[in-house]
Amino acid sequence: MRSLAALLAALLAAVTLVLGGCGLFPEDNDETAGWSASKLYGEAKDAMGSGSYDKAIKYYEKLEARYPYGRFAQQAQLEIAYAYYKQQEPASAISACDRFITLHPNHPSVDYAYYLKGLVNFNEDLGLFGSISDQDLTERDPKASREAFATFKELSTRFPESKYTPDAIQRMNYLVNALASHEVHVADYYMRRGAYVAAINRAQYTIKTYPDAPANEEALAILIKAYDTLGMQDLRADAERILTRNFPKSAYLTSDGKKTPAWYRLW
Repeated sequence: MRSLAALLAALLAAVTLVLGGCGLFPEDNDETAGWSASKLYGEAKDAMGSGSYDKAIKYYEKLEARYPYGRFAQQAQLEIAYAYYKQQEPASAISACDRFITLHPNHPSVDYAYYLKGLVNFNEDLGLFGSISDQDLTERDPKASREAFATFKELSTRFPESKYTPDAIQRMNYLVNALASHEVHVADYYMRRGAYVAAINRAQYTIKTYPDAPANEEALAILIKAYDTLGMQDLRADAERILTRNFPKSAYLTSDGKKTPAWYRLW
């Protein structure tokens, strides 16, 4: 029995030696073996610059694993988030941002982590490219836009002097309009299907939640039409008076009621 055990042990050792010689153990062929933290970081930056985001992420992860307590490791965590963003992997990018914020709440670059997280969500749903597409806003889930708004708001509140705050505020203004437009499109959807009470509720919610949004012009027009259809003339008159006061040149006030192009359309 002992001789059999010894034979099996020897056989296993021989197989391991052969496999190792063939390069089937990945750690034996790791090109980064022995690289310093600065070398790993420099190679990762070069990979980022050339658009090789997968390679950059791999190098940053090795850097953090081998040198977890140095300044390069902290920067690597932030760079990984950006690499995932450029790689169009929003879930991984947001997760990396959250991790950095949790681990380093007082880091000098934590404001950038907030900004990047907001930017990922901003472009994920109702970003600048989404606004010029032909997709109806009612078909989009505004969850990412709400999360982007919340992140940008936290950035601007916690770091009012950050160089990223002015852009974050501009994006917040855009998101308010985008979210209001989404609600108006839902209200219009209800109107076209004869669900007038639901349309009224959605239009009223839009006006109360986003009082300064340009989309409120159409929200008020929906209220006027819905009240008129339901025979609620007093409420109709109130809505028309508010529309006239706030949007005196509105096309919805013309005799033909011709609808103006949606505010978010650029052409």
